[in-house]
Amino acid sequence: MIKFISAKEVLPLRSLVLRNGKSFEHCIFQGDEAYDTFHLGLELDGELKSVATFMRNDFFEGEGEGYQLRGMATHPDYSGRGFGKSLIEFATDYLRAYKTAYLWCNARSTAAGFYKKIGFKTESPEFDIPGIGFHYEMKLNLNQNN
Repeated sequence: MIKFISAKEVLPLRSLVLRNGKSFEHCIFQGDEAYDTFHLGLELDGELKSVATFMRNDFFEGEGEGYQLRGMATHPDYSGRGFGKSLIEFATDYLRAYKTAYLWCNARSTAAGFYKKIGFKTESPEFDIPGIGFHYEMKLNLNQNN
């Protein structure tokens, strides 16, 4: 079941999957508590197995309202089961209802293939985020006419 969750609820999976077990305070993103940020979780057997955060961020100038996908993490025991894809599909349906033009992310290079499979396009050369790893800027147009 996919549901809206709090910023605090994303921290355990962010820590485990994205920050090599660092303390929760190292897993908080600026904007986590913003009024127009939302967090989604996929729950299985009463526990969150996958989480993602969506923040208003008009990164691509002149292309309308954009949202940034941040901190998507699926428990390693549950990867490859389509949980991340399900979260993105839920979010894109929600964002389209509010006329959001696009969803974008800084995708880890190792995850770029996943994002391409679900329709994201690469928008930058590979770049390094120090201490985190190599990434690409990727974008999914949400306008159904594109």
